[in-house]
Amino acid sequence: MKAAEPADIEEWYLRYGPMVLRRCRWILRDEHQAKDVMQDCFVQLLREKRRLQVTTPSGLLLQIATRLCLNRLRTRKRHPEDADEALLHSIAVAGTQEDRSLAAFSLRRIFADGETTETMAVLHFLDGLTLEEVAEQTGYSVSGVRKRLKQLQTRVQGLSEVSHEAA
Repeated sequence: MKAAEPADIEEWYLRYGPMVLRRCRWILRDEHQAKDVMQDCFVQLLREKRRLQVTTPSGLLLQIATRLCLNRLRTRKRHPEDADEALLHSIAVAGTQEDRSLAAFSLRRIFADGETTETMAVLHFLDGLTLEEVAEQTGYSVSGVRKRLKQLQTRVQGLSEVSHEAA
């Protein structure tokens, strides 16, 4: 049996990086996310460098890459990227007075149930807090936070559909 190689992460990155990237591309079907996950693989190795005793780095890297990709897919499924990005972009770059008025109206409709929902949305979607962390920060239950964020997404989707029909 082959002796364990010392963990030279830089060498592994140069030698196995392309293989890991191919695996990530194949699973994720998204170049940007594949590159992110590949980097995450090597960051994870750096964190555990002292404890690593590996005989087959390629096998370890493929396992880590696969696990991280599957986690990314699960996260994507639980928190789909905003399909209403065009609506949000139009709100963000509203230039004319008419556009700003329409954007303000849209935001009032999106955050119809008040400042708490707005705070929850910022904490969860922008700051990346979990539902549990948002609940702790706002004083609501996890199910209350989930319900408000689901209602918020429904309102955004409704406005997006109206926006697409008007265009």
